Amino acid sequence: MPAWWQDLLLALPRMLCGILMSIDFGASKFGVPWSPSDRKLGLFEVAFWFPQDVAGYGGLFAMAPVFFAWMGAFSEAVGGVFLALGLQTRVFSFLIACTMFVAAVFQQLPNGGTWNALPAAGFLWLSLFTMVLGSGRFGIDYLIAKKWQHEKA
Repeated sequence: MPAWWQDLLLALPRMLCGILMSIDFGASKFGVPWSPSDRKLGLFEVAFWFPQDVAGYGGLFAMAPVFFAWMGAFSEAVGGVFLALGLQTRVFSFLIACTMFVAAVFQQLPNGGTWNALPAAGFLWLSLFTMVLGSGRFGIDYLIAKKWQHEKA
């Protein structure tokens, strides 16, 4: 963006959503150091109920529920941190977009309707924007790219 304040306006939702996704959505079903202690999850362990939940979506999800549960929980817990920091923003935005699409369409819409799908849809839309725009000036990706260009010159 041409002005720093425009990047800041785009960075604030990215940071906030990344933190919320990691702490609220991801940490409750994926073992990370900030997972609630009552979940008793080991490092990078998926909650016991999550693969069963994923298998219920049917099709490809029923064929490999542990893989899809792990990827979904990883993209929320770890991807949220990366999104908040603006590190590998486009890669993790893609993973989050896939996860939130599945959450909205296969989990929330059939079980609770449109109103329940709104949080996942909101994270989906935000991840689509950050997949296209990247982290902007207020992200580690920007600092890495700036250093890379400086070293090339």
